[in-house]
Amino acid sequence: MLFPGKRGTPARKRLLRASATLVCAALLCSCANKSEKWRGVVDAPGKWNSAHGATKPLDTAALTKWWKRFNDPVLDTVIEKALTSSPDIKTALSRIAQYRGERSVQIAGLLPTVSGNASDRIQRRDEQSTDLVTRSETANLSLDMSWQIDLFGRQMQNVAAATKDLEQNVENYYAAQVTLTSDVATAYITLRGTQKQLEVVRRNVESRKETTDITRWQNEAGVNDALAVEQAVSTLELAKAAIPSLEQSISESKNQIAVLCGQNPGTLDALLDRSSKLPRVPASLAVGIPAEALSNRPDVQAAIDAVLAAYYRKTEAELQRLPTIDLSGSIGLEALRTGTIFSPESAARTLAGSLLASLAQPIFEGGRITANIHINEELAKQAVYAYQSTAQTALSEVENAMVAIRKLSTRLEVLKKADRAAVEASKLAALQYEAGEVDILTVLDTQRTQLSVEEQHASAETDHLLAYVQLYKSLGGGWQNQ
Repeated sequence: MLFPGKRGTPARKRLLRASATLVCAALLCSCANKSEKWRGVVDAPGKWNSAHGATKPLDTAALTKWWKRFNDPVLDTVIEKALTSSPDIKTALSRIAQYRGERSVQIAGLLPTVSGNASDRIQRRDEQSTDLVTRSETANLSLDMSWQIDLFGRQMQNVAAATKDLEQNVENYYAAQVTLTSDVATAYITLRGTQKQLEVVRRNVESRKETTDITRWQNEAGVNDALAVEQAVSTLELAKAAIPSLEQSISESKNQIAVLCGQNPGTLDALLDRSSKLPRVPASLAVGIPAEALSNRPDVQAAIDAVLAAYYRKTEAELQRLPTIDLSGSIGLEALRTGTIFSPESAARTLAGSLLASLAQPIFEGGRITANIHINEELAKQAVYAYQSTAQTALSEVENAMVAIRKLSTRLEVLKKADRAAVEASKLAALQYEAGEVDILTVLDTQRTQLSVEEQHASAETDHLLAYVQLYKSLGGGWQNQ
C-alpha cells in the first residue's frame, strides 16, 4: 500500500537524508562521461545563515497543522474546508489512483498470459446421388500461454520506475496540501489586513469630517476664508477615494478563498464576516537544520523519486541490448461431441499439447537502442538538475522567510512608535487649530501623516503574519498522512 504512507517516520527521514546525495551522485556518475566534472549535488549546510541561538530539531508536530498556531477559529475552519473540497487535492488523489493502476500494468507484464478457447463445430453433408445425409460434431477446448521471461531484470526496472512514479505522485499530493494551506492562509491574512486598512481609512475619514466641519463653522464666523474650507474638503474626499478600492480588494479576497475551498464565490462570506481582526502572531518555532527541512518537504522528496525513476528507465534501456526468452504453449482437448469432451468413458477424445521456447538477440536495429539509451541518460541528468533546483530553492525560501520575520519585527517596533507619535501630533494640531494657534494646513498635514503611518503599520502587520506563513510553507508544513 503506497498511498499515502508513513513518510514522516524518523527512520524514513534518516534514510532519505542519507540516500538523497548518494543517489544523485551515483546517477551522475552513471550518466556522465568520465571526462566530465559534475558539481550538481546539493550539499545542505549544517545550519541556517539567518538562525540565531542554539539549533533545536525541527518541530514537525507543530508543522502538521501550523495554521492553528495563529489562534484563529475562522482560519481553522476555512483551511479544513479547503483540504476536504479543493479540486487540486481531488486531482492529486486521482493521479495517485492512476499511477497505482499503471504500476499494476507493469507488474502484470512479469506474469505469463493465459487465454482459453472453446469451440463447437457442426457439419452436415447431403449426397444428392445417394440421398445420404451425414452429420458430424466436433468440440475443442484449449488453454494457450505466452510468457516473456524477465531473464536480465529489464521488466523489473520498469516496475521499479513505475513504483517511483507512484511514490512521486504521493509526494505531489502532500505538496498540494502544503501549497493549498499556505495559499488559503495567505488569502485569509490578506483579507484581514485589507479590512484593517479599511478601518484605518474610515477612522481617518471621520476625523477629517470633524476638521472640515470646524473649518466651515470658522469660515461662517469669519475666522478663516473659503480657501481653508476647500483644502479641508479636498483632503477629506481624497481619503474617501481609497475606500472603494479597499472594498473591492476585500470582495476579491473572499472570492479567492471560496474558490480555493472548492466553493462558489460568496458561499463563505457569512463565515468570513464573523471576524475582521488579524490573526495573532504565532510563537517562535524550532526550524532545525537545513537537512531536516529538505527531508520534510514533499516537493524535494518528489524530485528524489523522479531521479530514481529516471535511473531505472535508463537501466531498462541499456538492458534492451541483451537477449530475451519467450515461452509459448498450449494444451487442448478435442472430442466428437460436446457432451463427451469431459467424459472419462469417451474414447473418441484427443489430448494435445505443445511448448515452444525462443531466444531473440538484437543484431541490427538501426541504432534505435543506442539512441534510446542516450535519451534516457539525458532525462536522468535533467531529473538531477530538477532535484538540485528544487532543493536549493527550498533552502532559499526558508532563509528568506526567516530574514523577513526578523526585519519586519524590527519595522513593526519602529512603526508602533511612529503611530503613537502621529496620533498625538494630530490631536495637538486639532486643538491648536481650534485655539487659533496654527493654520489649517498644519492640521491637514498631521492628518495625512497619521493616515500614512497607520496604513504602513497595518500593512507591516499583515506582511509579518504572511512571513510566518511562508516560513511554515518553506519548511514543508501542512501535509498529513491519510
